[in-house]
This record gives sequence, structure tokens and C-alpha cells, in this order.
Amino acid sequence: MKKAAEIRNFVVAGHSGSGKTSLCDLMLYKAGAVARCGSVTQKNSVSDYTPDEQEKQSSIYSAALNCEWKGNQFFFVDTPGYGEFIGETIAPINAADSTLVVVDAVEGIQVGTLRSWKNSRKLGNPRLVLINRVDCDRADFNRVLRQLQEAYGKTVCVPVTLPVGSESNFSKVVNVLRDTDIPDEVADDAAKYKEMLMDTIAESDETLMEKYLEGEILTDEEIARGLHSAIVSGDLVPVYAASVSKDIGIEKLMDSIGNLFPSPLDKGTAPLEDGEVEKISEKGAAQALVFKSIVDPFIGQLTFFRVVSGIIKSDSEYYNVSTGAKERFGTIMIMNGKEQKSVDALGPGGIGAIAKLKHSHIGNTIGSSSSVKALRAIKFPNPVMSYSISAVKSGEEDKIGQGLNKLTESDPTIKVGRDKETHEMLLRGMGDQHLGNVVKKLKDTYKVNVKLDIPKVAYRETIMANGEGHYRHKKQTGGAGQFAEVYLRITPNNEGYEFENKVVGGNIPRNFIPAVEKGVSETLVKGPLVGCRVEDVKVTVYDGKYHPVDSNEMAFKIASRMAFRDAMAKAKPVLLEPIMDVKIMIPDEYMGDVSGDLNHKRGRILGMGIEEGLQVVNAEVPLAEMAKYATELRSMTQGRGVFEMDFSRYEQVPTNVANEIINAHQIEQESE
Repeated sequence: MKKAAEIRNFVVAGHSGSGKTSLCDLMLYKAGAVARCGSVTQKNSVSDYTPDEQEKQSSIYSAALNCEWKGNQFFFVDTPGYGEFIGETIAPINAADSTLVVVDAVEGIQVGTLRSWKNSRKLGNPRLVLINRVDCDRADFNRVLRQLQEAYGKTVCVPVTLPVGSESNFSKVVNVLRDTDIPDEVADDAAKYKEMLMDTIAESDETLMEKYLEGEILTDEEIARGLHSAIVSGDLVPVYAASVSKDIGIEKLMDSIGNLFPSPLDKGTAPLEDGEVEKISEKGAAQALVFKSIVDPFIGQLTFFRVVSGIIKSDSEYYNVSTGAKERFGTIMIMNGKEQKSVDALGPGGIGAIAKLKHSHIGNTIGSSSSVKALRAIKFPNPVMSYSISAVKSGEEDKIGQGLNKLTESDPTIKVGRDKETHEMLLRGMGDQHLGNVVKKLKDTYKVNVKLDIPKVAYRETIMANGEGHYRHKKQTGGAGQFAEVYLRITPNNEGYEFENKVVGGNIPRNFIPAVEKGVSETLVKGPLVGCRVEDVKVTVYDGKYHPVDSNEMAFKIASRMAFRDAMAKAKPVLLEPIMDVKIMIPDEYMGDVSGDLNHKRGRILGMGIEEGLQVVNAEVPLAEMAKYATELRSMTQGRGVFEMDFSRYEQVPTNVANEIINAHQIEQESE
């Protein structure tokens, strides 16, 4: 087991197609961790090892990897860049010390770049940027560098290596700090960036600043220390040039990961759930964060954890701080994709996997005792797409439930639940491909076929004016009869639902008033317009009649229901619909298409701006218009746009739209 000072723990993140998986395969090969270099196109990549990924030739899941490089042990995670599988990226970023952001030299900053950068910065993770595919047609290192500098700061994103040649003529990279044999074509840029880096290095430490200003030459050790400090603080994000396919610039990158990324001890502290921090140490209580869970076809449940502090040992008992349950650890494995290697123990920064844990889930904290404090939980984005899900064959609902429960264990961005208002079972996720993957797994793994439908919208009903209603319920069937008469008044009420009894003179005995209120409450659940919940009304019962023999609770419930319906019909009833806050992030060239589409969806654009190189549109859109937006946005932006969506409020449906909804509901009722 390596010491914590020799561990480098990082995540490889960026947009889909930037070459992250190929980079990971190449690093493993160069470090001697694998006998031959894996390839995505040849379907033998170490990290893209599942049949789904091999078929798609793109990462769907994160993969834990490890190798040794020049005295350091790298524990790193390859993550998918496609937006719909964001959960597989967010969890490893939360577990990592640092982030290696891979950017395409042709396409530049894309949505995946933005999201990985934002999530890493929010968590305080130091970053390195690799501009990959410099050898490709239309590649332009300097253009992409300018994009990075405009988005994140000219003095923040500074090249440490520069490419010599471009596109098919790209031949090597030079280190602006260390190399002396620098070709004339990049000499000016190298001198400029060296000066910028030296300024940043000097500013990281007062002693270095004093020495630098006095014209003294900083030693290699001082330069490395200054770079390291600036990177850990986030003041510097060094940029590297490379071609993974031609294996140019990768060794210099790996050297920098070893020299410049912090060890767990350099990070110093770990954030806790209560907002405090805890010092990281190899000694003392063991503490680990669960960040991934998969169902292995041979082993079963496999739980991945990152050791934060202390030592986690094989064949030992630990305590799940988050659930309060004890867990028995068997043999700890370190992984390279699906390949496993048993180890006796792991220290800070180590990433391991344990089979068949019973009570540990993604985001949980594992500790050596119950006194260990919970680490900061992993926060996942809200789902942006929903389908109602049902079994193709009747009687298989339980199989669906069991399968979905297992799948949500592995991916917290999948949400499943029954809507209390529409009574549909809803499957929610990050897009149609994400949810399509769930359906495929249900079929392949759990042998159940399901069908997906656009879910019903949970509308609301309310009133815009006052109304009075009356109903006499009278029924005689030979024996005891039923009699009740109710007069009530309804008024708009911004405070919600309220019931008031103003009956005087005993016209309705007090013991029947609860039955009147219950009849009203039951009618509120299924309003008269489209059968949705009625809200924001005050109901006052003010008169009625009863029969000393034939009146009972059921009669008054029936009378109050009908009286309420009568009153509501006279009180200008309206439909309300859920309005969503939508944040859309897109490249500039798609702004016109996206804005026009929002107008067609009855959306209101609240504002536009630029966020780290991408256009951001903030809008309010009715939920009814957003059912297929994940698919539509992908089509409009060629997969380069993403959006986030949260519930805002309920708002009145325009009359013409409301009439269509009401008519459709009536037709549906008549056909049943």
C-alpha cells in the first residue's frame, strides 16, 4: 500500500467525444498496468467494457482505474461526457481530489466542459486542462486556449505545454518552463506564457515573490512548489496540448499529474455534512465515501468507495454512518474497469470496491465507528424528463418495481414513484436515452418488458369569483329513506382551503357538520373541470335542512358534494398548470432556434447571459410543453445543449388551451 503522499486521486471529465476514454486507456498502457492499449473502436477499452458502451462506442458509466507512474499511485475515474449520464460524472467528482478536464481541439468548449468545470470548481477541486486531438483537421489549439481564457480568466488558464505544428503536422509538445530547445515558431508564445506562469508562481508565496522581484532565479523545486500551490488554490489551471491517437504529449501530462496534482494530505481537509471540515490523516479513525454501485453479473452488488481518511482494511467490520447499520467488509478490490485485484488495505485517496454490502448506498459515509462524522453528501440534479411506466404483460408490476429499485441504487438520477394525483407510476431521468437505457436493462437483466407513455399533467382547479350552491338529497326505497339539504358558498382564498360552519338555528345538526365537510373535502380531490385537485377556496356552509329519521352522515356527504359542484360552476372555475423554471445552456449559434422554440411552447424568456463561454437562457415554461424537451433540445443543438428544470408555481391556463384540455377530458370520461 502506497503512502498518502504518493497517491494522486483524480477524475477525467469533459464533453463526449473529446477522447477521455482513449486517454485513460493510453495512460494505463504507458504505466504498464495493462499489456496492450485498449481501444474504443475495437471494443476492447479497459473502462468502456459493458456491452452497452461497446455497442454505442461511448461511455455510459464511470469506471474506476489505477496505475503506478514514477513513484506515484494514480487512482482515477473515467466518466461519461454525454449530458444525460451526468450522475455518473457528478458522483466521482465528489469523490475525487482533482479533475483533469479534456477539451477537443476542434470543437473547443462544449456543454460537457462547462458542467465538469462548474462541478469541480464548486467542490474546490484543482483542475488541469488537456486540449486533445491537436492532430485533427480543423484543430486549433490557440483558438481553444482563447475560449478557455475568455471563459475562466487569462491568468488562470495558462499553457504549460505548447504544440509544435498543427493538424497533420503536429509533431511534439514543448514545456514552456523546462524545455530549452524550443522551435522558433512557438518561441514567442513560450516566452510569454513562461513569464505568466512565473508571475503566478511568485504570487503563490511571499518568499518566492521577494526572490523573484529581486531578479533571482527560482529553482526547479521552488517552481514546482509555487505551481502546486497556485493549482491547489484554484488561481492557476495549467493547460496541456496533446494527441492521444498519436501518443504526443501524454508523458508530460502524466508527469504533471504526479508533480502538480495534490496528494490527499495536500488537500488537508474533507468537507462534512454539517458544513464543517475534518483533517485528513493516515492515522486515526477510518472514513470513506461510497460513490458508485453496480450489479456485477458474477459477483452481484459491487460497492465502490474512496478512502478519505485513515485506513480501510479487508475482512473487517465497519459502520455506515449515514444509515446507522454495521457492514462486514470482505476482500477489498482495486479495479481497472472489470479487472479486479485484491488488496489488504487502502489509505487516503485509494479507490476500492467491496462485494455484497447490504446497507451502503451512493453518498453514504463508511466509518470505523459510529463516532465518525458524515462526509458531505453528493447532490444530484433533478430529473428533466418523465414517462409513465407500465408492464406490457399484466401481473408483472412487482418485477418492474424490483428491477427499478435495483437500478435506482446504481443511479440516483433515476427517480421512480407513484403520482398521488394522476395515480401513474412515473419513471423520471435525465433524457430519453438515459431512460431508454433503463428500459433496456429491465428487459435484459430483469426479463420484463415495459411501455412508456407521456405522463398526465397534474393540473389544479380553482375559482375566480364567488358562487353559491344548493342541493337537496332525497331518496325513498321502501325502508328507511335518505334526506339532506345543504346550502353553501365558495369564495377565492389565497391562503389555501378553508371550511367554515355558519349554520344557525340547528337547521343542520352539529353532529352532521363533519359529514358536510368530508363531502366537500372528497370533492376537492377530484374537481369538476378535469378531475384534478381544487385549491385556494373557502367553503362556507350557511343553511340546510334535515329529517329526524331519514337524515344520516351519508346523505349529508352526498348533498354537500353536489352543492359544492353547483357552487363551483357559478364561480368562474379555471384550470391551473405547473410552471417550470428552465435554465438552458447552449452554444451561441443555436440561440435563435432555442428562443423561437420557447415562444412556441408558451414560454417566457426571463433573461439571457453568458456563463463560462456558453449562452444561458432562463425561462418559465408550462410543464405540459416540456414532456419531450430533452429530445427536442438535443435535436436542435446536435447534442450540444443541456437544460435544468425546477418547479416554480401554478398559473392559470389560457382559455383556448384550457378548453382543449377540458374537452379531451370529457371525451375520455364518455368513452370509459
